[in-house]
Amino acid sequence: MTELWDILISVSFWAAAIRIASPLILATMGELICERAGVLNLGIEGIMVFGAFSGWLSVYLGAPLWLGVLAALLSGMGFGLLHAVLVVPFGLSQHVVGLGITMLATSGSYFAYRLALPEVTSPPKIEPFAPLPIPLLSDLPLIGPALFAQTALTYLAFAVAAAVALVLYRTPLGLALRAAGENPAAVEAQGLSVTALRIGAVMVGSGLMAVGGAFLTLSAFSSFFFEMINGRGWICIALVVFGAWRPGKAVLGALLFAAFDALQIRLQQTPLGAHLPYQLFLMAPYLLSILALILMSRRAEVPAALMVPYNKGER
Repeated sequence: MTELWDILISVSFWAAAIRIASPLILATMGELICERAGVLNLGIEGIMVFGAFSGWLSVYLGAPLWLGVLAALLSGMGFGLLHAVLVVPFGLSQHVVGLGITMLATSGSYFAYRLALPEVTSPPKIEPFAPLPIPLLSDLPLIGPALFAQTALTYLAFAVAAAVALVLYRTPLGLALRAAGENPAAVEAQGLSVTALRIGAVMVGSGLMAVGGAFLTLSAFSSFFFEMINGRGWICIALVVFGAWRPGKAVLGALLFAAFDALQIRLQQTPLGAHLPYQLFLMAPYLLSILALILMSRRAEVPAALMVPYNKGER
């Protein structure tokens, strides 16, 4: 128990938790925007992979880091447009199209990697975003080094979450977007296009998913390697449900999962880790997240028109 307490009060633990949560927050906000508009985007896993690859490759070829972020954003929006066109005006199965997008984006990134670097045996490294301490705030005890000495993309993740909450609940656009996922007929009655709202939401949401993937290559690992997303996209879908389709709660869910993940890494280095298989520690964050998801989802209200195709003129 003493070792556990020492971990929980350490600055490095909370700094790691916030760092692990950052890509989850970006991708979760993207998925939340899609689902609030009535579209389930199961392409998130593949879009994150392609975003990680496109951002890394752009920087590896000489582009500035922020241009790498922009490349990831645009690539994600491209896949989002493809997904949205297939499921919104054509009304195809959102499950099937989403999984198809995941396979297309994942396979495409692997193919492009081998095409661009055919002779490479180990992933080349780039110079990633460096930590950017915020004056005065980074000097605060415990919370300062953990929260205010992160990279620019971590700050961007929390800024995006705040912006999503502001837009969804404080602007006419957010009201229209939520209505598209709850009562599309009411949106049409106001003279707005449900199709345009949903396509725009999926494009923006997919762009944020790709930036979440790019966080891993441009801010965390400094290189691209296969399987680096490792199921984070599916976790983000669960976090949307955990957060009851609300940005603030979804961010808390991402922080909770990240804390579990950071904790299991450190527990493996304690005497407890010497007596238990490491696979148990790897499973712990997912098992605890599933338990929290079960408890929270029982009270969640799913957007009424989620995954329900809508054609203009229907009632």
